[in-house]
Order: sequence, then structure tokens, then C-alpha cells
Amino acid sequence: MATKKTLPTVATPDVPGREAGLSHDDHQAVRLWLRLLTCSTQIEQVIRSNLRTQFATTLPRFDYLAQLSRFPQGLRMKTLSEYLMVTGGNVTGLTDQLVAEGWVERVADDEDRRSMIVRLTRRGKKQFAAMAAAHEQWLEQLLAPLGLKSSRELYEQLGKLRLILAGNQAS
Repeated sequence: MATKKTLPTVATPDVPGREAGLSHDDHQAVRLWLRLLTCSTQIEQVIRSNLRTQFATTLPRFDYLAQLSRFPQGLRMKTLSEYLMVTGGNVTGLTDQLVAEGWVERVADDEDRRSMIVRLTRRGKKQFAAMAAAHEQWLEQLLAPLGLKSSRELYEQLGKLRLILAGNQAS
């Protein structure tokens, strides 16, 4: 189980909110997009670092295990590759590593003998549960300074943006 650890600070520019040197009068849409991208990148850097130092693992491995944790019966390799949005070769490589560590197992697919299903082992479930709990704790620590009200408002605004963007993709 991960111990509580102070998160590393993420480098920020001297003037907050000046991504890519744009002034407040310049290009609001570009500024907003850069702010979203910067925040996402900074959070991802902290998560990657913590996974590496506290669990000796990588974000792709964490994502792989997270997908499998949602499907206790397991997933076909092809489906897992689609969910992770990576090539079959990437999934095969990760699967080989995680099978060797005893975290996942390959089993024959009863419905299609040409396919293999991968699923978490008991050991993999235990390891992922510890990582997932730590992951949530890191996010809580990173986002707590926003406060609950601001956090909820930001979540709602990003939800609206997501719907707008989804509507634009359908066009």
C-alpha cells in the first residue's frame, strides 16, 4: 500500500496564466486551450512520477490495469487495444510483461478459439487496488487547493465543453 507522500511541485511560469507568452488581450480560444493542455500535462507529469517512484511502474501499465479492472471476466486483446487506443503490438508487449510478473493471465476465449482473453490475477487486482487508491489520493492533493465549490463548478463547465466538442465531432 502506498504511503502518504508530499507531491512534487510542478514548475510554473513566473506570471501565472501566461502560457506561450500570450497577453490577456490575445486570442481567448488559444489561451483557454493552452491552459487546459498545460494543466493536463502538469497533472500527468506528477502521476507519472509518483507511479514510477512509489510503484516502479508506468502510466501505460496503470491504464492497462485500470481497463482490465473494469472487466473482471477479462477482455479480448483486440478490445483492450481499442479501449487503450494503442496498437495490438503495444498491448502484446504490456501483456507479456504483466503475465511474467503474475499480474494478468491469458486464457482461451471460449467463443473464438483464435482469440485470447486477458484478465487480472488475484495478485494483479491487489496491486492495482493499491495503485488506484494512491492515484486518487494524488489527484485529491493536487486539486484540493481549488476548494470544493470551485472544483464542482470547473467540473460542470468542462462537462459543457465536452458536450459542445462532441456535437462538433458529429458534424
